[in-house]
Order: sequence, then C-alpha cells, then structure tokens
Amino acid sequence: MTIVDESKIDEQAAAEHIHGICLKTGPPRRLGIEIEWLVRDARNPAIGVSAERITDAMSGFAAAPGLPTSSSPGVLPSGAPLTTEPGGQLELSSLPADSLADCVRATVDDLAALRAAADAAGLELAGFGLDPLRPPRRVLELPRYAAMEAFFDQGGPWGRQMMCTTAAVQVSLDAGDDSDGTSGYRQRWRLVHAIGPVLVAAFANSPLRAGRPTGWLSSRQQVWSRMDPGRTRPPPLGPDPREAWARYALDAKLMCVRNEGSADWSVPAGLTLRDWVRGCAADRMRPPTAGDLEYHLSTLFPPVRPQGHLELRMIDAQPGDGWIVPLAVASALLGDERAGDDALAAVERLWAGLGPAGEWPPGQPGGNPWPRAARLGPADPAIAEASRECFAAARSALDRMAAPAPVTAAVDDFVEHYVDRNRCPADDLLEESS
Repeated sequence: MTIVDESKIDEQAAAEHIHGICLKTGPPRRLGIEIEWLVRDARNPAIGVSAERITDAMSGFAAAPGLPTSSSPGVLPSGAPLTTEPGGQLELSSLPADSLADCVRATVDDLAALRAAADAAGLELAGFGLDPLRPPRRVLELPRYAAMEAFFDQGGPWGRQMMCTTAAVQVSLDAGDDSDGTSGYRQRWRLVHAIGPVLVAAFANSPLRAGRPTGWLSSRQQVWSRMDPGRTRPPPLGPDPREAWARYALDAKLMCVRNEGSADWSVPAGLTLRDWVRGCAADRMRPPTAGDLEYHLSTLFPPVRPQGHLELRMIDAQPGDGWIVPLAVASALLGDERAGDDALAAVERLWAGLGPAGEWPPGQPGGNPWPRAARLGPADPAIAEASRECFAAARSALDRMAAPAPVTAAVDDFVEHYVDRNRCPADDLLEESS
C-alpha cells in the first residue's frame, strides 16, 4: 500500500480515511492474483534457502525501484512486482487485468520466466499452503519483520509459522459500486465472506507439518486461527462494511510503527490503533499520521482484506498451475449475477445460526464453518454439498463469460478429481506421505 499522507490524524479522521481508501467503489471489472511459493532446494527440499541465494537467482529481472533488494528481488516481464516474504517465500503480484483471460495470460508468462530463473539456480517453487518439511526460519532482516516476529512471539509459535512457512493464492477483485444490487460493494462483501469456507475446503493443501499429519487439511488456516484474533478473524458482518472494517482496524493492536533509520519498530504491548489516535501513548510515542494508519492496515490479515479492492486471502497455495482454478471460480461467482445468487443459496445452510451481530455464538451446534472447512475440508458433508453447487454455478458462469478453453478445462479437471469426489489437494499429500 502506498503511503503518501504524513499529516497527523485523530479518531474521526482515521475512521473516515479508512472508509475512503479500503472500499473504493466503481463498476467492478478488474481482477488480479497474488501467488506465493515456498522456495526449496531442488535436490534437498528439507534444507533452508538463504535470502542471498534467492536474490542471486532472481538477479536477471529488472530491479524494483525504491525497495530493498532483499525484499523485492525484481520486476517480472509483465511489469508485475516480485517480492520476498520473511521466510524466503516468493510472491508474484499480477497487475490489475480487465479480464480473466488477460490475467491468466500475463501470469502464465511471468511464471514461466520465474520458474526458469529458479530452475537455473537449482531451486524449485513449491505450491503448498504450509511447508511440509522445514521449521520456520526468518531469512529477511528488516525492522518490520523483526517487530512482527516479536509481536507474534507473545502468543506462541504460530506467528513465526505464518511468517516463514505459509504460502497462499490471493485473488483480488474490485470492491463494487454504490448500488444495492449484485454489483454493489455491500453484496460483494457479503458474498466473498459467505463462500469463504467453501474456498478454504476445496483448495485445502497443507495437511503436513514436519512431515506428519496435523489433523487439519488446511494447516495454514489452523495457523491463522491460533494467532491474534483481532487481526486474523473476519470482522462482524453488519449492514455497513465500511463502518465494520473501520471499527475492526481501529480496535486491532498495533504490531509495529515505522521508525525510519532505526532497527526498532516495536510498540507498547496491547496498544490499539484507537488508543494511539486518542493519545493514550502520548508519553511514549509520537502522534500518528495518516501514513501510519495505512501502514497499520497492511498488518491486518483477515480472510477478506479490503485494500481499495477485495483481497481473498483464505486459499492455500496450489501445486503447478492450480492457481488458475481459484482465480476462475472466485471471479466467476462475483462477476456473474446468476452465479452469485446460486452460490449464496448454496452456502446459506452453512451459516444458519449466525448471530445478529454477525458473529458466531459460542457453543453453537455444528460450529463455525471457517474452522470446520480448514480441519475437515470436503469431508464435511454440508461443505462438500455447498462446494459442488458453488463450482457448478461458477462453471456455468465461465461459459457465459466466454472464458478461455484452457481455463474451463482446468476447472473441469479440478471438479472431476476433487469436488465431485469430496476430496481436495491435501488428500493427495496425505496419501503420498503414508
């Protein structure tokens, strides 16, 4: 997120600023994808790979201007940025595209160049939601990540696992317009949260840790569920997404505060953004700016994160070109009115019993569908049935959208091998490891 405003900000201005930058409205037409890869030694995937080795392998790409080489090793042929995560994961962030076909075409070309560079350096790009072999080890020595590590260490080992051993497919879609219909941001916000557990379950691909089953098909989601809930769980789903998100952001604890020129970006324990803008830390910290607020927003990690557009963060990394399927399914369900309505109807029973404030009541029979999806995947009968209906709705929409034949073929293959058999990619990994 680009930080441009360094003016001081108070609580009301902070809420208004969040409203303005996080759910920007307009006709929904663009999409994009961020694909994270675990980077492993091609001969011995159980050993660590240094940041220097990754940077050297990517040295053939144009440098990203204004960013540390260690965290941004280059720009891919399409102009898409390539960044490095704390544990050495590489992330390709596509440029916004006007169509599914354009997004897939550009990303396939970028990945071909990225894989060639990795292969030449004896590295492989592995598509797992959680590293099945290696323990967490941070390879980037940057102030943000040191402060993040210290913050998460207060809650156990989960933060280090998230930072250093997880990878995802993140689909980005326009937030929508100001209407009350299916293209409106309120309806699209509701829909992406409603189908979220289906996407978790269908694409679960992280059942192993240290070579052993964890009991979760998406152990990546298990990791997220164990972390600071004020920045990783979905916000309450009320009638006004902007208000709900502003409240969520203001009440989230500060993870770190930019302190350029210093290696120490730590903050007092338990301090929220709301506390800071109210002056509760006036004796220990400078007043916050709008730039600080925007930086804080980049440290929030719910399943759906509004960043002007909607960023769907609940999908495990996929093997090979498996990223095409979640991109196609999500864009079809949000891009086609009939498919969106069918998907909402399919998942309605998963959400029966949700409280009036948009929160899951403690002890509710059947349980919250988010952890159910991560633990059981399509083995949960209700989630499996909803998945089949959602994928059928998406597949019909892709025909109406005249999606490219390779894309529809990838979806058909995924449905045949997984959805129709109540399976997910994690099942393959479990069978291979047994």
